[in-house]
Amino acid sequence: MLALARTFALHGVEAREVRVEVDVRAGIPSFTVVGLPDAAVRESRERVRAAISNSGFEFPMRRVTVSLAPADLPKAGPGYDLAIAGGVLAASGQLPDELLAGLALAGELALDGTVRPIHGALAMAERARRSAIGRVAVPAANAPEAALVNLSEANGSGPAAGVVVLGLRALAELGAIAAGGGPAPESAPALPPADAVPAGLPDLEDLRGQPFLRWALEVAAAGGHSLLMLGPPGAGKSMAGLRLQSLLPALEANEAIEAMRIAGVYGRASAQASRARPFRAPHHTISAAGLVGGGSPPRAGEVTLAHRGVLFLDELGEFSRDALEALRQPLEDGRVRISRARGSVDLPCRFMLVAAANPCPCGRGAGEGDCECSPAAVRRYRSRLSGALADRVDLSVGVEQPAADALAGPPGESSAAVRQRVVQARRRQASRLGRGRCNGELGTAELRRTVSLEPGARSALVAGHARLGLSARGHDRVLRVARTVADLDGSESVSAEHVARALALRRREQR
Repeated sequence: MLALARTFALHGVEAREVRVEVDVRAGIPSFTVVGLPDAAVRESRERVRAAISNSGFEFPMRRVTVSLAPADLPKAGPGYDLAIAGGVLAASGQLPDELLAGLALAGELALDGTVRPIHGALAMAERARRSAIGRVAVPAANAPEAALVNLSEANGSGPAAGVVVLGLRALAELGAIAAGGGPAPESAPALPPADAVPAGLPDLEDLRGQPFLRWALEVAAAGGHSLLMLGPPGAGKSMAGLRLQSLLPALEANEAIEAMRIAGVYGRASAQASRARPFRAPHHTISAAGLVGGGSPPRAGEVTLAHRGVLFLDELGEFSRDALEALRQPLEDGRVRISRARGSVDLPCRFMLVAAANPCPCGRGAGEGDCECSPAAVRRYRSRLSGALADRVDLSVGVEQPAADALAGPPGESSAAVRQRVVQARRRQASRLGRGRCNGELGTAELRRTVSLEPGARSALVAGHARLGLSARGHDRVLRVARTVADLDGSESVSAEHVARALALRRREQR
């Protein structure tokens, strides 16, 4: 007998439909899986055999052939177990064919028939909806994540038809579903309110004695701009970077679904729906592939895991030059394409780059009396950040050691107070550019169309362009920052003062 079950393969941060064709016929007992399976998929034969026998079913002592189509798509991971087991049971007459007609299955099986969690449940549920599959059976631990597909539908980001999500704890529950019972459909978890502030984030009021750096953080958060902080150790650069997340507005509903889908594909999904923006802070020993993605099959890197959030690179001078240079194209395009012999994958990576660096290896600053670094060591250290990458950073600020009386003084504004201004500025940008967009994403043509300069602002920009020796890219980035400064001031046009403040945020001198 022949049976057909449907499941999914993860490809980048998306899921692709896989048809599991199972043929059971007379012959010498065997169990064969074909269709470019990896080692984990090939080993499913033993897991499926034991799980079926230990769940009250009978494994057919015949010739069993499982084909995973399309045959040219690599299949990886243990998530095919449940679909293979369902196909074997249907092909051997122990489950009705009608059960599998409108049902997709995804899950790993333990030897006792328990259904274990997998990665990418939300991505799979979204693919099921696009493929007009009405029901999806996933491990019970993944059911809340998969049910988010109906939350995205409710917020207008998908077709009208919903998906019934069934959370299975054991393979035996497939028989209960065939009999009209089984687990109740999982309901979509509610997103927190848009104005809810994630708990447990460090507060900006801890950063004392750095008024200019605090201002740079506010501008970066308001416009979604990248930021480079250059200064000696202990000046507050790391503290500032770790507090940027508390200033950012909550994700829009469709952005939150996208961020949770990416987190789920790589096993970082939370049991609760969240609007918090991702924050990634990889160690400086990370490779270029770990940062932007790579491997075979291709996997997303930190830039994709930080999509719609912050990528914080502390001790920038310690990162390898190859890893940093790989950031150039993702910063410009908001996407990264990883190409391999078997194909390519396109990954989203619209993130805020925030970096902190010392002026030299010893940290005291080249040219200072107590600097211990040779000129060659300083050049080698600073060459890690090329001019081409630095030119793609919107804000570059120098940071000095704060004075003792400033550290002993009262705290500055809290994150909540600054965040209110950031949210208001983002709302002005959304009304001008579209929902969820900010000034940091403006392209060249769109920049010219949406930024209105006062006559004095044009003269200030021309003078600043000559004084700082800006490139054409740097010129446009100053315009973006000036537009954000104007949004923070509630101004419809960009004045000379806004341009001057934007130019001040383009200098790396310590202050």
